[in-house]
Amino acid sequence: MKKTVVTLAVIVLALAAYLAFWPVPIEPVAWTAPTSTGYTGPHAKNERLAKLQHIDLKGESGPEHVAIGPDGKLYTAVEGGKILRMNPDGSGQEVFAKTEGRVLGFDFDAAGNFIGADAYLGLVSIAKDGKVTVLADKVDGDPIRFADAVAVARNGRIYFTDASTRFGARDGGGIVEASMMEVLELSASGRVLEYDPQGKKARVIAKGFSFANGIALSEDQQSLFVAETGKFRIMKVPVQGNAPAQVFLDNLPGYPDNVVRGLDGKIWVGLVKPRNADADQLSGKPMMRKVIMRLPRALWPIPKDQGHVFAFTEDGKVVADLQDPAGGYPETTSVTETAGRLYIQGLHGKTLAWRARSAD
Repeated sequence: MKKTVVTLAVIVLALAAYLAFWPVPIEPVAWTAPTSTGYTGPHAKNERLAKLQHIDLKGESGPEHVAIGPDGKLYTAVEGGKILRMNPDGSGQEVFAKTEGRVLGFDFDAAGNFIGADAYLGLVSIAKDGKVTVLADKVDGDPIRFADAVAVARNGRIYFTDASTRFGARDGGGIVEASMMEVLELSASGRVLEYDPQGKKARVIAKGFSFANGIALSEDQQSLFVAETGKFRIMKVPVQGNAPAQVFLDNLPGYPDNVVRGLDGKIWVGLVKPRNADADQLSGKPMMRKVIMRLPRALWPIPKDQGHVFAFTEDGKVVADLQDPAGGYPETTSVTETAGRLYIQGLHGKTLAWRARSAD
């Protein structure tokens, strides 16, 4: 009996030591998350994102972002580095290019080149013939570790996010793992970069974001709307980098991902996951976040799957909100709005979803 008690005591002490001292890759920073207002006001619960239509991707997955190219074709970036091209109804699918990395957000420049944020390679340009060129993989000698989203200005300058300078997609275990490390740590190492095609050089215009994610230009091209995923908000950043970023939309009900200009002045945001009360409470407990890192992933306070996208205007009003509480198409990263459709994208989607723009 005595031997059994001693053995149990040793096991308990070993487990306690493991939970308290085993090395983890994050050094969490305390932050007080705002109290969630839940699904109220403009984000009141609804099912407007349920019963989506689907485009079969023929075995491909992860259409994280979609855009209509200058040729009228629909382009989407999927897992494995492929860029797919197809007609707007999904027919005529083909592989336009492959980067050997993982493109997330992208845009097109005035010459029709595909400009992508490749989480593994940096900022890339893909010519009409599919040739891939890396435009920038460093800024002032510092590696771009997690290129995430792109917005090309009318003057040709390219704005893009480097989601984390602490945890790169290539060396941090992949996109999902690296993003979780940045959000759990909350050291706010993400930044916004500008690439000048004339000088062929990138520069930092803003930093200090807890996972700098989606990015979109204002109508006057003087500001950027940037999703700060780890703090549930949209920031407004001057393109000149001569003034501090300002909080534009705060205390969102989920984690914002891509930010994409739509029609009629709308700017769409995908909420990749809903907020979780347990995770919010951990924001001010850095040591507990280290303990969480040592637990099996099944015990982490990971939010449930849910589909949720919304649109705002530049005066800060939420003008559309579409949800699917059942999570039929989960991890909604983005919306692309055309005259007839809303294309709904997802980081791990097995299809490209859509619904009629006029649908209730």
